Amino acid sequence: MASIEQTPDFVFETSWEVCNKVGGIHTVVSTKAQTLKAKFGDNLVMLGPDIWHNAEDNPEFIEDKTLFSDWARVINRTDTRVRIGRWKIIGEPIVILVDYSQNISKKDKIFAEFWETYKLDSISGDWGYIEPVIFGYSAGKVIESFCQYNLKPENRVVAHFHEWMTGAGILYIEKYAPEIATVFTTHATAIGRSIAGNGQPLYGPINSYDGDTKAREFNMVAKQSCEKLSALNADAYTTVSEITAIECKQFTYRNVDVVTPNGFEDDFVPKGSVYNTKRAAARKTMLNVASKLFGEQFSDDTVILGTSGRYEYRNKGIDVF
Repeated sequence: MASIEQTPDFVFETSWEVCNKVGGIHTVVSTKAQTLKAKFGDNLVMLGPDIWHNAEDNPEFIEDKTLFSDWARVINRTDTRVRIGRWKIIGEPIVILVDYSQNISKKDKIFAEFWETYKLDSISGDWGYIEPVIFGYSAGKVIESFCQYNLKPENRVVAHFHEWMTGAGILYIEKYAPEIATVFTTHATAIGRSIAGNGQPLYGPINSYDGDTKAREFNMVAKQSCEKLSALNADAYTTVSEITAIECKQFTYRNVDVVTPNGFEDDFVPKGSVYNTKRAAARKTMLNVASKLFGEQFSDDTVILGTSGRYEYRNKGIDVF
């Protein structure tokens, strides 16, 4: 039976890196927002963590208290509070920053509920697990509340969540608002990252690896449990490359529905004379840093070879570099 393509009326997109630059997902999510905004207008709402707490401190966020102000007053009387505004990127999509801090004290109750409903194994989770899972849970509550207050029952809504750090939002929506369609995208599996980061071969013997067994080996049972359950319970499951799709099948026990190749709009790259000016300034800075590190002066025609990204020594190929 042929599938029928349907376009949602409203799209929510949740990532730990919305208005919070941490790594490469920030680039992907922020630059594709231009295309989504052109298609959905202000029916696209992006959710991120309210890390900064003060709007004036966040370099990427412009608060706008006129946006959904009636609903904001309602939800801000609960334990899950929000600030609404726009992301300072091309397209300026609407953003809801979620203050999940009030829910952290309820973590034992939340984890117990997820265990009873899904068998989410959070018992070994440290702060690097607890914080993003509570954010994901809180984002799910925000989406549910927004839809109940602002949308009609017949509106077709999609809630898209990136990486295991937001996956608890899928679990919340599947239980409390199953009429909202959920999409889960993983950019690289947690187990795959750990195998590579621990110097073990990944893709050669991948068919011999079991995700849950590897999770116990690397002491990351909680993260694996969250990623696996997010994948298994989402209405649609996607990843960013064919090779990562192999990881997904092996470690989360579900084939992805669609591979959406990673890419980004290049609008943030300066053009013309502005590019030349910024490039010259960047070269000057890099040569200055190099001279301080090595205690010698480098000429202006020095060849510079650079790499950047999270300091994952093997995963990012810094050892090869």
